[in-house]
Amino acid sequence: MSFDIFVCRFENGERVPLDMDAAREVLAPYVVARGPEPDFLQVGTGAGETADVYLHSPGDITFNRFGGEGITDLLAVLLGRLDAWLFVPGTTVVIRREEDRVHLPEAPAGSCTVVVARTGAEIDAAIRAA
Repeated sequence: MSFDIFVCRFENGERVPLDMDAAREVLAPYVVARGPEPDFLQVGTGAGETADVYLHSPGDITFNRFGGEGITDLLAVLLGRLDAWLFVPGTTVVIRREEDRVHLPEAPAGSCTVVVARTGAEIDAAIRAA
């Protein structure tokens, strides 16, 4: 898929920093290339399963040009480790627990479908339904 999705975290409607060291630790085994920008990584999880990843410290991580079951599984691990959520702009917010819904800012919660998803397969289904 060639659109951007964002890994973010909110508390009481306010964006909070992500643990970028933990993010790098989760992604490190999958890095297949690094870009000229220090915050760019390309990760791969199998034949043809890659994603461009931008680590916009400290607020969010962007995935672009991603595809494959392995990448959504990696996203599930990353979201779990960071206790974060996935935003598909204008359409869907993927949260890990129903109780996380109260922490979303009003704008995304009101204009997007909010879906609880924990596994790569559930995340993939939420993105495809967007």
